[in-house]
Amino acid sequence: MRGFPPVVAILWLGLASCGGGPTAMKPEEYGTIPVRLPSGKTIRAEQLTQPAEIARGMMFRDSLAEDRGMLFYHGEPGRYSYWMYQVKVPLDIIWLDPGKRVVEVVHQAQPCPGPAEKCPAYGGGFEAQYVLELRAGVAKANGVQPGTQIMF
Repeated sequence: MRGFPPVVAILWLGLASCGGGPTAMKPEEYGTIPVRLPSGKTIRAEQLTQPAEIARGMMFRDSLAEDRGMLFYHGEPGRYSYWMYQVKVPLDIIWLDPGKRVVEVVHQAQPCPGPAEKCPAYGGGFEAQYVLELRAGVAKANGVQPGTQIMF
């Protein structure tokens, strides 16, 4: 039996040396992107772009892991207010300008089961294009404040 031609052997060795690299994405990570906070911590955020999914956001969810978030993409900069109507967990809400710089933060926004007219609106005081929601306490613990940069 004859050995591999040199070209095949080189390709095989090259492919074999590729092991140990990044692993495949977990099923729960599909539809998410890594978001790096000012502290260097990376969370995975669901990306919401459609008006219906933006309106629903975290409503009816029972939890949000410390290493997870929700990133809302607005088509253009504007003054977007958010509320906690039918959201079940406290959140940190972060507004970012088109350059992904923090312009406003609400820490520990509390759930509001309703009625809807009794739920306060948060934010919307500054032009923003993105809004990031994190589990309550994560923003403060990771140095998120107006003027800091968030990468995604």
